Parts: sequence; C-alpha cells; structure tokens
Amino acid sequence: MKTTISYSDLILLNNNILDNVNQLIEHGADQIELMMDAEKWNDMELLFEPLAKELNKFPIQYSIHPPAWDINLTSENKEIRNASFNEYKKAIEFAGMIKARHVVIHPGFCYSPIFKKETAKQRAHDSINRLCEIAEPLNVRLAVENVGYHGTSLYTQDEFVVSLQDTAETAGYLIDVGHAHLNRWDVSEVIHAVKDRLIGLHLHDNGGLSDDHLPITEGKINWEKIIRTINDDQIQCDFILEYAPATSLEKLKAGKDILSQKVFSC
Repeated sequence: MKTTISYSDLILLNNNILDNVNQLIEHGADQIELMMDAEKWNDMELLFEPLAKELNKFPIQYSIHPPAWDINLTSENKEIRNASFNEYKKAIEFAGMIKARHVVIHPGFCYSPIFKKETAKQRAHDSINRLCEIAEPLNVRLAVENVGYHGTSLYTQDEFVVSLQDTAETAGYLIDVGHAHLNRWDVSEVIHAVKDRLIGLHLHDNGGLSDDHLPITEGKINWEKIIRTINDDQIQCDFILEYAPATSLEKLKAGKDILSQKVFSC
C-alpha cells in the first residue's frame, strides 16, 4: 500500500463539500477523508451521482468516513442496527463510485454495563463480514477503527488486535491514536501487532480525558515513541490528520510537515 498524508474534512464540518476539498488541497492534502455527516449529506442517494462526478475531477484520492454520530452497528435496538448497517452500505457504494482507498467502519459501542459486550462483539463481527461482501466486488477496503472510551469500547487492546482474525481480508485495521490514548492502550504495541493488516492511522491529540481532536503534539500523547515504531516497522498506510471542527487549516500543514520530517524523510 502506498503511504499518503490525508486530511479529514471533519475540520470543515457543515461547510460545502466541494469547497472543503478545494481548501484542503490548497493546504497540502495528498488525500482527503470525506466525513459523511451534517446537513450537506442529508440527501445521500440524490447527492451521490452528481457529487461523484465533481469529486472525480480533482487530482486527488479519497477515503470515506460514514456517518459517525447516532450510528451503532451493535445497538440494543434492532431497527437502529439495521439503519446503521444501511448507512454503511450506502457509504461503501459511494466509495466505489469515487474509487476511494477505504471506508472507515466503527464496529460499535456498548453504552451500559447491563448489556453484554460479548453479544455486541458478535454483532460487530457479523456486520463487518456482511459489509465485506458488499465492498469486495467494488474493490473497496474496510478500515475497522478502535472507537469508544470511558467504558464504551467493545474491545480491550488485546481483543482489538485479534478482532479481525475470522474476517475477510477486505477488512483491515485503522488505529485511532487519540481513542487508544484515552483507553490507556500502548499505541506502539498495537501498531506493531497489526502492521501486516494496517490500513490507516487517525492522528490527533488529547489531554487524556476527552476526545479533543487536537493537532498532533498539542496534547499528552507520546508522538516520539509512536513515530519511532512507524519508522522501525516501516509502516505503510494512510496517515490521516483528523482535527476538530474550526481548527485552523494551517495546523494541517504543520502536522504534515512534522510527519514529512520525522517519518517520510527516514
């Protein structure tokens, strides 16, 4: 897999999609991860064909992040599970239209200790395999992300690194460094454990208490250790800068410079 530095348009959430692409390209994006949330994505089925036509005019590749808010593949409510699956299905189909490198998959959340995480994990496993069947003929990879913190994550660190053992090769891992830090995971160990099936890294920082999506090096994450692992293991994946809405776009350029100097120059 070719290594790229990607910008998530989460930083421009709620703005015009094509304007976002233009701005991110102007600020140095090698690739763009499109976040399919907020009002601009409301009429997805009507939007896909004309939007794909315009996106394909840009000299850039994409990845897709399906809706993240209110979506839960492992919900205790069957209708919410079904609706969540259908949103992922639509995102995968759109990804095929723009030849996206991957689609991010949130395996789900468990919001209360009264519900069994083993049941939630089985639902996630079944849903991901079904989504692989949709993605494979479209040549779309699924990047399964470690999501949830403060008890809502389905997996421990050890469980996450083996969670795709019985899943089709269409699926691989996406490590969200910020989420891993909140759960007190050893990010370097996780990267090393899944390196042969690693699709991408969501890169952002936090202070260890909340999912702040700060620019890298502006929180408490040990980036030197992570970058050392990336270099030592010769990691080839997408490096996706995923910063909070309203963050200055100049911070993306600064993040790209850090990665270029510390990773790509090695």
